[in-house]
Order: sequence, then structure tokens, then C-alpha cells
Amino acid sequence: MRFSIYQESKKGGRRVNQDRMGYLYTRDSLLLLVADGMGGHARGEVAAQLTLQTMAAIFQRDAKPVLPDPARFLEEAILAAHRELHRYRAEHSLPEAPRTTIVACVVQQGMATWAHAGDSRLYLIRGARIVERTIDHSRVHHLVSSGLIRPEDAKDHPERNRIFNCVGAYIAPTVEISQPVALKNGDTLLLCTDGLWGSLTDRQIAEAFVGKTVMRAVPELMELALANAGSDADNCTAVAMTWAGSESVDMVPPTDAPVSTLVIPDGAVASTVQFPRHADVGAEEEFTEDKIDEAVAEIQRAIQRSARLIESKR
Repeated sequence: MRFSIYQESKKGGRRVNQDRMGYLYTRDSLLLLVADGMGGHARGEVAAQLTLQTMAAIFQRDAKPVLPDPARFLEEAILAAHRELHRYRAEHSLPEAPRTTIVACVVQQGMATWAHAGDSRLYLIRGARIVERTIDHSRVHHLVSSGLIRPEDAKDHPERNRIFNCVGAYIAPTVEISQPVALKNGDTLLLCTDGLWGSLTDRQIAEAFVGKTVMRAVPELMELALANAGSDADNCTAVAMTWAGSESVDMVPPTDAPVSTLVIPDGAVASTVQFPRHADVGAEEEFTEDKIDEAVAEIQRAIQRSARLIESKR
């Protein structure tokens, strides 16, 4: 596989960053993940972290080097994360489990399959158009789709944070799964939290990637979203991947794709998901601002190391 990829997370105007992001890939399968810990419940950052770690661990176990059934993987991995959050609740004697939204996408054999619970979104952008977009599991989306409020009023609606489907709630989430979609060269998949899309129009999101790499488009989009949101800006997180096509072992990796999975050894998994020791996952010190900033910085360093490794292989 050949693709360009970039991810970034900013705290915005909030005291703590409860968003988490990451991606993993083998030679033949790619998993993209974004989670938004729900601030109205205790330890939202723990929920987002555990959800990504659980899904990443299952991907590492099952992608050998492809997932036998991406849709089944997505549903089972999200439900496994839900059970892990309730295990965490029981172990820490909490009145309720931490909660998070999740959006995840598997790309393999030139096909993308995605799943979500909550209002973190996936956009499939082709040219200057959004050709696919997830539908929010939220009160505001219901009001808009019912014609009770205008779409332009949604971002300021007092119930904009009411989510009716998430990981970690009392009942298991309903995992909404897409049909597989064939990717075309130049297609971009954008996974993001509401801190990004909430203050932007679909047109702004689609046009941001026209003639730009994801490495340039994502930071510019994030700065625009945070500026639009002002001092009360939410955590803002995105992972974007531009597809450059499949490849075989006989092909020479092109110079315009920062990631070529041909350099990954058989059986290996490259990952930017942080894996602390299990006993430390819930510790308060794991989620100080310094630790969060260091984790984000390490992710960016991992991306840069990967790009340098690919260049040295050419």
C-alpha cells in the first residue's frame, strides 16, 4: 500500500485533552482511529486511551497481514473496548464507566470500511467533494434531520453535546458500519473529533485538501477550527490519509508517497498508538498535560522517523 498520512491533536481552550488518535499498519492493512473522551463523565481521557489500545491490540493480533473480515473486526473490537471500560470501572469502584466516542477505519486491498459510535466523524473526500460522511449519533443531528432546527444553528445549540451512542455507557454501543468503498488514487480519508468539524462547514473541510498534502492541510484546518471556536474551543484532533494506490513487491516505492508498506517486514505492525504498562493505564499521572504533550510529540517523531526510514530504503 502507498499513502500519505498525518495526525495531530490540540487542547484548544480546555484544561485537559481528552482526545486520542492513532494508526497502525501491516504490509497489507491499515487501521485509523480517533476517539473523543466524553468530558461530562469521569475520566474521559482514560476511555479514549483504553479504547484505542484495545482496538490496536486486537488489530495486532488479527492482521496477519490482513484482517479476514474488516467489518466484523471493527464491531468486535469496539465492543471489546466497551467491555474493557466496564472492567476498568469495576476495578476502580467507579459509579459509572468512562465514556468515549470512536470512529475507526480499515483500509486493505484498496477498500475502506469504517465504523463509529457517537459524533466523531469520518469524511471521504474526492477532489473537492465529500462523497461519504458518517452520521452523528447525537440529539442535534436528530433535530436537524427532523427539520426542527437549521443546520447552521447546530453548532450553537444547547444540546449539541448530547450523544446517545458511545463506548462505555450502561448499554453496549450500536456500532454503525459502512459498506466497503473502493478508494481511488488521491482520495483522502479524514477522521476527526467534533472539535474540528464543529466550527467548520463541509465545504471548508473538502476544499482544504485540494492541491495540498495532508501534512499541510490538517494543521491549517485545525488552526481555522480553533480560531473559529475562539477561547472556548474544544479539543481538536484529526487523522488524515491520502491514498496513493496498492503495490506489489516488484514495484519500486514512488518518491511522492511518504509511507510505503513494502518496507514493513512480514509479520510486523507499525503503530503510533501509545501502549503504557497495563497497571499504569488508569493512573492520574499518566494523563497530566506534560504527559499528553509528550505523547503527541512522540507520535510526530514516529511519523518523521518512518518517513526517514522509507527514504533510506529507496
